[in-house]
Amino acid sequence: MRDLSAHILDIAQNSTAAGATRIDIDVMEDGSFIDIKISDNGHGMDAATLARVFDPFFTSRTTRKVGLGMPLLMQNARQTGGDVTIDSTPGKGTTATARFVATHIDCLPWGDLPLTIALLASGYPRVRWVYNHHKNGRNYCFDTDEVMQTLGDVSLQHPKVVTFMTEMIRENLNELSL
Repeated sequence: MRDLSAHILDIAQNSTAAGATRIDIDVMEDGSFIDIKISDNGHGMDAATLARVFDPFFTSRTTRKVGLGMPLLMQNARQTGGDVTIDSTPGKGTTATARFVATHIDCLPWGDLPLTIALLASGYPRVRWVYNHHKNGRNYCFDTDEVMQTLGDVSLQHPKVVTFMTEMIRENLNELSL
């Protein structure tokens, strides 16, 4: 994966495959570190699955024989001096936390994070997405429940809504950087 938003997309899609109805994406930037935490209320993993989650030759999917998302996330975090942890309880959900050393030359760029969040919200409209981004002592929160209340009967999947969400997230993240 070439950017942090691709890792977020991959983990979030794993959460939707696990039957999650709520997914929280929390990003904390403090200048030295980037912490990304993704929590879901999906079916969780048993101890045997959790023990193999970083094995590239293991996947719970039936459509392919390898699962590179988590091993690549770990590799990319560790090459900056960071790490990845996973906590999961069957029937309760999973939390994946990745730490990147932001100042390290090998830290991946963000990619198009606003578009990634908007596409997740649009692609999985039955999931409640809560995205919190903390930076410079400020916080921005994007919550699909709030967006749906504002939109009324307009679908999150409407192309103009995807554009609206992307630009709204982008503007708010730009304000965090001031």
